[in-house]
Amino acid sequence: MMSTKIELNEKKAKVFDIRQFIIKNSVPIMFILICLGGMVASKLGLVYILNELVARLNRNLLLVLSLIIPVLAGMGLNFALVIGAMAGQIGLITIKIFDIGGLPGIIAAALIATPFAIIFGLGTGSILNRTKGQEMITSLILGFFAMGLYQLVFLLLMGTVIPVKDPEIILPGGIGLKNALDLKLIKYSIDELWQPVIMGVKIPVVSFIIIAFFCLVIWFITRTKLGQDFRALGQDINIAKVAGIDVDKTRLIAITISTVLAAWGQIMFLQNIGTLQTYSSHEQVGMFAVAAILVGGASVTKATIGDAILGTILFHTLFIVSPNAGKNLLGDSQIGEFFRAFIAYGVIAMSLVLHAFQKSMMDKKK
Repeated sequence: MMSTKIELNEKKAKVFDIRQFIIKNSVPIMFILICLGGMVASKLGLVYILNELVARLNRNLLLVLSLIIPVLAGMGLNFALVIGAMAGQIGLITIKIFDIGGLPGIIAAALIATPFAIIFGLGTGSILNRTKGQEMITSLILGFFAMGLYQLVFLLLMGTVIPVKDPEIILPGGIGLKNALDLKLIKYSIDELWQPVIMGVKIPVVSFIIIAFFCLVIWFITRTKLGQDFRALGQDINIAKVAGIDVDKTRLIAITISTVLAAWGQIMFLQNIGTLQTYSSHEQVGMFAVAAILVGGASVTKATIGDAILGTILFHTLFIVSPNAGKNLLGDSQIGEFFRAFIAYGVIAMSLVLHAFQKSMMDKKK
């Protein structure tokens, strides 16, 4: 009789675990189902989808990974990622002006971008330290403000204060950079170092080694004293203060790491694209990276490397299949484009609403 009760309790525990798992991972599960349905509806070949997915992972994953540290430190989703992307573009514009191509050009761009990213990160972190509890909206507004300054520099100062005379770069009037800059001098400089074709799928091995290296760096940071400080801040900032943690300094380090990774991520992104849209390449960087990590199961209080990888795979699979799925189902590929935009913004809104709901429930329990 006793053994029967134990067996029943074990069965109930298993059912409960499955239910909890589904609830906890409802967003990734939903998107897995949507992606599978989209793949079937799009009628695209598996090899084509895999090639596109590998290329998009290569481009976007480092940008998504750069969101993890601020979330860990309790600063929410860093919409100011766009500021780091601008630092990366400053590096790329500089090597374009000095005509440095190939792998040396990529290294030079990263070296030039890094000090800018550190300065931008420290500035962003200083402002976020003055708006504790409102970091996400502050970082979003900071991104818009930074875009205005960026345009001021490259539309008005290039060719006047900053001497640039190359007609390939500068506008016909001699002031301001052109809307699009050709980056063929560095295009695929990393990707094509070693790119075997496996079952029809091109694998940029060196690019993925670099991304794996940064995954290990983030994993290592989370297991150091600094990582433990980040976690303490994420759990309760007041308890962290009592424990003797320098809250402002730790938050400053977190946002600076994120900004530097975003700068390098934008360089990785644009070396694969091969064209720099001078005034718009950075605009959607933060929004799409945030949407991708949320699709992977992250929240404004929890994010892991696994969330970043899964989210990037699901989000960009949806980007690949949705135009064809929309065309086959509704006769208009533009429907798929609208659906992609709806998903990007909708998943962010849903995550923020869920976070606010969970926070209110926790406050009631207290």
